[in-house]
Formats: sequence, C-alpha cells, structure tokens
Amino acid sequence: MSLSSALSIAQSSLLNNGRQTSVVSRNVQESKNPDYTRRVAIVSSLAPGARVVDVQRATNEQLFRQNLSALSSWSGQSTLSSGLEQLEISVNGVDNSTTAATAIGKFQQALQTYSASPSNRTLAENAIDAARQVVRTLNSGTAAIQSFRVDMDGQIAAAVDELNGLLAEFKDVNTAVTTGTRAGRNVNDALDQRDALLKKIAEYVPLSTLTRGDNDMVLMTKDGATLFEQVPRTASFQASTSYGAGSAGNPVYIDGVPVGLGSGGNTDASGKIAGMVQLRDGVATRMQGQLDEIARGLVTAFAETGTAVADRPGLFTWPGAPAMPAASTLVDGLAGSIRISAAFDSSVGGNPELLRDGGANGTAYVVNIDGNASFADLLIAYGDRMDRPMAFDPSVGLTSNISLSNFSTASVGWFQAVRKDASEGAEAKEALAARTQEALSNDTGVNVDAEMSLLLDLEHTYEASARIIKAVDEMLAALLAAVR
Repeated sequence: MSLSSALSIAQSSLLNNGRQTSVVSRNVQESKNPDYTRRVAIVSSLAPGARVVDVQRATNEQLFRQNLSALSSWSGQSTLSSGLEQLEISVNGVDNSTTAATAIGKFQQALQTYSASPSNRTLAENAIDAARQVVRTLNSGTAAIQSFRVDMDGQIAAAVDELNGLLAEFKDVNTAVTTGTRAGRNVNDALDQRDALLKKIAEYVPLSTLTRGDNDMVLMTKDGATLFEQVPRTASFQASTSYGAGSAGNPVYIDGVPVGLGSGGNTDASGKIAGMVQLRDGVATRMQGQLDEIARGLVTAFAETGTAVADRPGLFTWPGAPAMPAASTLVDGLAGSIRISAAFDSSVGGNPELLRDGGANGTAYVVNIDGNASFADLLIAYGDRMDRPMAFDPSVGLTSNISLSNFSTASVGWFQAVRKDASEGAEAKEALAARTQEALSNDTGVNVDAEMSLLLDLEHTYEASARIIKAVDEMLAALLAAVR
C-alpha cells in the first residue's frame, strides 16, 4: 500500500469518525425525548477506505402499530372510566346517597311506620314527605343525566376541533417528508414529528396507516373512514345545547362516516371520541331509562283502583294522567316529570290521609269506606305492591320481571358493575400501552450506556487513525530528508 493510499484511508476514517460521533452525540442529547428515534450511521466500504453513506432511523413498524392500537384502546377506556366517575357523583352521590333506591328504601320505612299507626296524621305527613323525596331524586337524577349529556357534547366538540387541528399539522409534516424524500434530503426529523403526531391522533380515533411511495402516508380509522390522503378529511360534529330524555345525540362524522358506539364497561370503543359518544348515548341513556322505569313502577304501584272503574294514578302522578302508563313500556322522561298528586299535598290544600283511605280520584276509589282511623289495609297493600314482581321494559338492560324495590337496587348494581369493569379495563389497557411503548423504546429508542460504549469505540478509532497519519507523516518526512 502506498503512503498516499494510507493517508487517504486515515483521512476518510477521521471524516467518518466525525460523522458517527455527531450521530452518537445527537442520540445522547435526545435520550430523554420520547418522540425521538435512535439514529444509526451507515458506513459503506469504498476503495480506498470507507465512508458514511447515510444516517437512518431505527424502526419497528409492527411494534409501532401495536403501540398506536394500545394507545387508542387506553384512551377510549380511560375516557369512559373517568366519565362514569363523574356521572356517579352527579347522579348517585357519594356512597350512593342520592340514588332512587336509597330514597325508595326510606319511603318504604315511612310507609311501614305509618301503617303501624294509621291514625297518626304526623306519620301520614312523614310518608308524603318521603314520597316527595323520591320524586325529587328522580327529577334531579334526570336533570343531572341530561346536563351530563350536554357536557359530553361540549367535550366531543372540543375533541373534534383538536383532531382537525392535528390532521392539519400532519399535512404539513407529511408534505415535508415527501418533498424531502423526493429531493434526496435526510427526513429523519420530519419522520419523528410525523410519528409523534400519529400517537396524538391515535388518542382520539383508532388508526390504520398505509405508506406509499416517497414516504407518503394515508391515514384511516379502523372503521374504514379516511382521515388523511394528501389532504386532511373533515371530522364534523354539531353539539346540542340541551337534551331531553329519549332524545338522540348528534353523531360525529369522519369523512362522512359516523363514529361507532362502543359497548360494555370494558369497552370495545377506541379513542376518546368514541368513549365520549358511548357515555352520552350508551351509559347515560340507559341510566335514564332505568330511572324512567322506576318512575313508571311508582305510578303503577300506587295507582288507585275501584269497582267498575278504570285504574287512575294515585300518590304519584304523571303528565298522561288520568290514564295509566302502559305496562312494561318505557315512557321517556317520566322520571323528570313525575309528581306528587296535589290531592295528597297538605301545602296546597290536599289531605295526606288519602294515602290511608284512598279516594284521591273521587268516591269510587275510596277503600276505607267507614273512615276507620285504624284502617291500614291500603297502606299494607301499597307496601306489598312495591315488593311484588311487575313487568319492566327489557330495553333498559335489567331483569324485566322483578319487584320495584329490587329493580331500583339492581339499577345501582348495574351502574357499579359497569364502573368496576371500566376501571379494571382502564388499568389493563394502560398497562398494555405502557408495555408496547417500552418494547418500542427498547427497540428503537436511545440506550445511553450503549451509545457511550460506541462513543468509546469511536474514540479508539480516532486514536488509531491519528497514529496512522502521524506514522505516514514521519515516513514522508524521512523520505524527503533522504532525497535532500
């Protein structure tokens, strides 16, 4: 090998060493950045010597896609879980203190106490007050649920705006990637930015990606709706300022395709938008339906009956009075409109002892015909009706043939079961997201110890190249001295 060739090789080694050292230094510098992917300098052998021909990113497409999927699942699940916590406090209160089941239990106690001493007008007033509290609970529960749905609409609208903003950012970064690729420039930083945006977008909707020529990327949801193809597709939503029981929420559209509704406590919804839609149109509407069925059960259980006359609403009345609500059929909004009949309310001139005697709908409905002050048969009958199985609408998700008191308790149990499943699902999906992120980081992230070890190797290579140059220099100097 000639001295000039040896010198050329050593100089090439120093140049390569400088570029490799720069790459390693950048890796160490960005080691705390979760959106940075490790860079690797690619060295190619040339004659004479070698040179760095490219700087590439460490990638693992399969792990990255698994991480995006896990992020979407966790986002949807955590949104559902936190929303259920909010709904529980606003409707059921702390430790279920404001549930319909709690109010009905207290009403039953007041009714039993009154039946033990039916001549005591104070106990009659207490029973009416307990019934009035049941009505307040149902009314306030309805108001809280519909307010929650309006709040969800506001959050959905904000999430849709944020998603559209992220897609606009994605367009800019994707353009930088494709134009840079066509021009032969290094686009590693732009690719990092694009991957970081994909993670953010995956929190809103479940993603499926397709990479085409020039690193151009197409984004779709798992439902098949296109999110991005050269330009962002529009995500649209019209929020409602008020809701009534039974009213449907407006859908979220992505490129004209509605976002699907998830189901179950451990939901199959992915992305926070689907989680919020499930809260608004799934959990909240079912909870409302159960309250409406409790209200219908109360109207039915306390109906006044007579000989050769139709049944009429008694203590509990509704807007459809004097008719009775149809059996086993949900009446939307009944929990919000149920009232205590004025005939029993002493504050407006009513008589609370009609609960003992009957006759709120006229003499044909009087049961205590003799006006006996110790008459308790009707009070006992009311208590029996609350504990006797009746037909409920199966669409509200509970047993359709059960007593009113047990139905109200089952409603609380249903919600707690959904909340428990949602909480456990959130923990499991968070763990999966963390594990996939850790696996991805281990494969494509920066290991500072490994980089420092590589830097030490580069230092030794530098020293070796420097010694070669020094040796060549000394040999050339000796050769020149010999010529002279």
